[in-house]
Parts: sequence; structure tokens; C-alpha cells
Amino acid sequence: MKGKDLKPHIGIFGRRNVGKSSLINAITRQEVSIVSAEAGTTTDPVKKSIEIFGIGPAIIHDTAGVDDTGVLGKKRVEKTMNVIPIVDFAILVIADNVFGNSELDLINQFNEYDLPFILVHSKIDLYPLLQTTIDEIQKHTDAPILEFNLYNEELLNNLVNIIIEKMPENAYNSKSLFKDLIKPKDIILLVTPIDSEAPEGRMILPQVMAIRDILDNYGICITLRETELEDFFETGIKPHLVVTDSQAFEFVNKVVPTDVKLTSFSILFARFRGNFPKYIEGTPFISKLQDNDKILLLESCTHQLSCEDIGRHKIPKWLREFTGKDLFFDHSSGLSTFPRPIEEYQLVIQCGGCVITEKQLNNRLKPFIKKNIPISNYGLTIAYVHGIFERVIAPYKNIY
Repeated sequence: MKGKDLKPHIGIFGRRNVGKSSLINAITRQEVSIVSAEAGTTTDPVKKSIEIFGIGPAIIHDTAGVDDTGVLGKKRVEKTMNVIPIVDFAILVIADNVFGNSELDLINQFNEYDLPFILVHSKIDLYPLLQTTIDEIQKHTDAPILEFNLYNEELLNNLVNIIIEKMPENAYNSKSLFKDLIKPKDIILLVTPIDSEAPEGRMILPQVMAIRDILDNYGICITLRETELEDFFETGIKPHLVVTDSQAFEFVNKVVPTDVKLTSFSILFARFRGNFPKYIEGTPFISKLQDNDKILLLESCTHQLSCEDIGRHKIPKWLREFTGKDLFFDHSSGLSTFPRPIEEYQLVIQCGGCVITEKQLNNRLKPFIKKNIPISNYGLTIAYVHGIFERVIAPYKNIY
């Protein structure tokens, strides 16, 4: 998952050979997906960046048919179903007036993830949509039902207009990291350590997004390394808020005066994209951890590991030291499956999630929340084990 994927995601679902790939090619006006009369041509989900007037850039996903069979077919269907939690909008394609268990299974999954969707009856030049089919569909959902013909421009424009109308606004309207935290002319100090994991010659995505958001809110942004933090406060300038890399909390907390608000990039993103109240509620469970408890750390990106890796080395080390317990740690990168059944975990800790969408992050956490498994966030966890949890959530009191 890359920063460029922080756009609304649209998934195309249905049985084999119902015209999913043709629909995508028509929407994008490009030959994105291979089209063939042979069922099962699409074997793996295919992603393509597109531009939709009224929404802007988007990612469209073509998927394998959910009625695929055999050992490989079962794996393809599994991959298709794994796309549902990561998209913001779904199109269920049917043809030849066929609507049955395959479609109902998809609709149930859409509803499970609160995923808005529409149905499209394809190939109407061959099989016109019947009223009996509409009546059967409406027994199970009130989602819009559209007709589509590859060569009918009016129907295509109507489909695009419905996508624009039904797409959740929060999928493409950017929010503010600093909403309700700052006002114009406020001085915001960003503390950005440069360690072995910092990319050569550039800033990491959370830092870049924070700088831009401060400017968008007409704030005054000052950026420095932690090694210059004490020098800065000797100038007498008092910032409204200090935002630091969570790994530097212990040092930064000692330097920043107690009357200056303090938080971290990871915590900003926890409020920006995650279920912040659940993070706040779940973090103190750290004090209740026992020997042999299992903790899952969710990393939204895949990256080369080092001895300074926060999720693989530092957080496990700090948690063992803080609790004095013999704890076990699993890791899951990107949007991959979990190493073991979720019921086996006593705590889940999510990274900042800067490279995935709000929908993807919250759907990743939803199974744990439903099972009442406590969840936390990298920054909140680090603050808790360093004894500054209340200080770093104070800026958000009464606004989350």
C-alpha cells in the first residue's frame, strides 16, 4: 500500500463472465482489464488509477468471479472477498437476470462492512433486465439497480453519476489533521528525529502531511530535530503545540514545558483515521497484561526491518520492561491476514496508518472491536509506557 493509494477505492464484484472487466474498461475508457468470453479470465484482483469528475482520482478494483470452482478457484474467491474491507464503494454486476446465493453472499459482506453499493445488470443488449429480477433483488436490498450496455453512452454516464452520488464524501474529501487543535497564526513545532529508518533526502509521509495541514490552517510551522529542541526553547518562543515522533517521547517530554501541549504524529493519525475513543479506552489495558499474553501489532505498510524498527523491536521491548511480563508478539503488515485467530489476542496495537484509507484501517480493527479485544495505537502505547498518556491526550479532550 502506497501513499498514492490514499484515494477512494471502488470494487467491481460478481460471478464469472458477467461483464465486470468490460464495465471497468468502459468507466476508465481504457483497456485496463482483459476481456474474454471465457469464464474466469480475471484470476486476481487488478487495480487501476482513474479520474472521476466530481470525485477526482480513484482506485478501481477488478476481481475474480465469486462462483469460481476448484482449488485455485477457491483461492481466487478468497482474494476477491478480501477486497471488500478495503474499498469505499462496490458495484455488484449481474447478467442474464441471474440473482442467487453468490450475489446474496456478496450483499451480506457489503452490509457487514457498511459498504455502500449498487447493482448493475450488464449485457442488456442480449438479456434485458426483467421486472421479476428487480422484484427478487428488492426483497434483499434497496440498493439502486442500473442497466448497462457497453455501447450506450447515456447508460454509462448515468452509472458514473450514481457512483458520484452514492460514494461516501469522507472517501474523497480530505479532512484536517489539526482540526479543532489549532487556529490561524498558532505556532506548531514539529520534532522529527532522523534515524536509520528515515528515508534518504526526504521526509516521511506523516511529517509532510502535518506540514501541509498546518499551512492549510494558516498556522506557523517550525520543524527541527530533537537535538535542537533545547536550543529552540532558549529562544523564548512558546509554541501552541509540539508534535513529535512517538519514539522521542521520553526525551521531548522532559524538554517541553508542562504548560505547552504535546502530542505525536502517530496520535494525530489515530484521531484522523482510527477509532480514537476505542484507542483511548483500550490503551490502559496494558497495565493488565499477564505472562503469556499475545499482542498483535498491525503495520499498515511493508518495509525493510532494522534494529531501530518501532513495531518489531522497540514497542515489544518497552512493553516487556513496563509490565515485567513474558509477552508474545505477532505482526501483520499491509492488509494481510492475521497470524492466528483473533480470539487468541489480548491486545492489538495499530500503527499510525498514514498510508491506508480511513475505511481500510477501521475495517481492519472492526473484528477486534466486535470481540471486545482492547485496541491501542503506536503513539498512545509509547506514551502510556513512558508515563505521559494523560499529557499527550490532553489536547484532544472534549473534541474526539
